[in-house]
Amino acid sequence: MPSGRNTKKAAKAPKKPEKKTANPLFPARPRNFRVGGDIRVKGRDLSRFVKWPRYVRIQRQREILKQRLSVPPAVNQFSHCLEKNQATELFKLLNKYRPESKTEKQERLAAKAEAVAAGETPDHKKAANQIKFGLKHVTALIEEKRASLVVIASDVDPIELVVWMPALCRKMDVPYAIVKNRSRLGALVHQKTATCLALTSVNPEDANTLRTLQDNFTAAFNESKMKWSKEGKPIMGLKTQKRLEKRQKQVEAELAKKRSLM
Repeated sequence: MPSGRNTKKAAKAPKKPEKKTANPLFPARPRNFRVGGDIRVKGRDLSRFVKWPRYVRIQRQREILKQRLSVPPAVNQFSHCLEKNQATELFKLLNKYRPESKTEKQERLAAKAEAVAAGETPDHKKAANQIKFGLKHVTALIEEKRASLVVIASDVDPIELVVWMPALCRKMDVPYAIVKNRSRLGALVHQKTATCLALTSVNPEDANTLRTLQDNFTAAFNESKMKWSKEGKPIMGLKTQKRLEKRQKQVEAELAKKRSLM
């Protein structure tokens, strides 16, 4: 007699497919078939399809805007910098009058404190001739006519910080020069950047060099206002230039017809 028990076996659960783990040594790199992707068009410049970083776009837009807009004379003067030969002579002179660094100042104060502790009288020397820096400090020296020579950086941002300084130098009859790269000025005074520097006095052996630089800068910057005020006219783009040329040709053709009818 068959037993009453159910002899059927339970069906096995279906096996789940195993997930393949990605090999870190050989990562999957799906191909990109868009413009500028994996398959490049031969003989075609695709640089205009590239999405450049934001700082690059801002730099290019700023340069184009400077060309398109009419630049005021007060701003345009900062595009006329000192020539390489004169700049070399100027920086040779300024290198001799660099202020003391932070470590040099600490060493001097430590030596002074040791002398006082040993019962010696500290040597009170007259302050050496040094470069003066800082916008407020240099402005005060110009207003008091104590500055013998002023050096202004051409790439100060925003330009409004120093755009008025050349006019002040001309009014106070102080020789000034505009040089490239504010970081070069900053390196002279142990800073990252510097907007302007000033020399009040130099050692007797450098007096002739300073006088020569003053004469050159007075002729090149203080007295040559009309040189940079006449420039700064806007430069249109290629499309606008072609459009204006086409319009000019049409106007000339109409004038030629009128002359032939007369």
